[in-house]
Amino acid sequence: MFSLLCFRSEVVNSRLSPNVIYQFAPLDTPAAVKAFLGYWKPNVLVLLESELWPNLIMDAAKNGITLALVNARISVKSFRRWSLSAICPLAALLLSKFSLIAPLSNMQAIQFQLLQAPPSIIGFSGDLKYAVDDSILSEGDDSLRELQELLSCRKVWMAASLHKGEEKIMLRAHEALKEVYPEILTIIVPRHPQHARQIAMTLQKKGITVALRSRSDTLSLGTQIYVVDTLGELRKLYRLTPIAVIGGSFLPGLSGHNISEAAIVGCAILTGHFLGHFNHMVQELQRINPYSVLQVSESLLVEALTELFSDAKILESRREAAKQAFNGLSHGIIEKTWGLLQYHILDRSLSNEDA
Repeated sequence: MFSLLCFRSEVVNSRLSPNVIYQFAPLDTPAAVKAFLGYWKPNVLVLLESELWPNLIMDAAKNGITLALVNARISVKSFRRWSLSAICPLAALLLSKFSLIAPLSNMQAIQFQLLQAPPSIIGFSGDLKYAVDDSILSEGDDSLRELQELLSCRKVWMAASLHKGEEKIMLRAHEALKEVYPEILTIIVPRHPQHARQIAMTLQKKGITVALRSRSDTLSLGTQIYVVDTLGELRKLYRLTPIAVIGGSFLPGLSGHNISEAAIVGCAILTGHFLGHFNHMVQELQRINPYSVLQVSESLLVEALTELFSDAKILESRREAAKQAFNGLSHGIIEKTWGLLQYHILDRSLSNEDA
């Protein structure tokens, strides 16, 4: 397993079997790719989403390594660039080296075919972001169980995956809600831990009572904000709250985040309007159940949260809608993806070895 992002190593090492080897991906230069493939000598290379690295793909194909692109997607910006007459032949050449392209949606499948990917290699299995293991989410450590007990008698909501600037929106919402619900606790989970610590320091200077996850701070009745500055815990933390506001979506230029982990545990989900390719996920969930995800602007966020806190029936219906929609979309995705890999990749790789 390899990735370009350094923070993922902490998450991978804590979740997967010791038999899984984690490696940083090589820079996409001829020398780095040659050294990487020469050292590991893989039979099969499965790339995820939009990881189309020309040197890696061409060198792998040259060495007889079978290639797959799973959960494949291409952004609007990248599609326009790859569609240019001067670049489209290169895109077609790269895509022709794959034995399987499994797009995350039908629209993405159309885009790959417009870039001249061979139709015979395209197979649809669904979006792997729905392939969340509920048993993993239900495994909580002692500190999370203690938190659940402490929060059981309070109004709680979470603002997750926040980017810089969005914390101001969420903190303004917190102040407005506090006027109605003095005991309310807001859980802030920024996208990056360093950002979380900056938020905590700023709030403490303003005299606001803050607890920080990495310090194992105890939550008292006076704690107003719980700031999570750790990695790899978000999916479990969703179990602490009935309401999840998903960030990366409230400011122009942002492009949303995965909402499936909040949906599977039955959070009432709110998100902004700047969703990028995650707009597809929101639309799919809303197609199954229109009440599964509520999109709001900053001006309507407090009103939406107040409605959920003030009406238990509405809150419960929103939570059930999210879970129902998720279950409808997640059924059989892993099995379908594995079936495609078995048919297009593994059987072919074994045949090549026998030959």
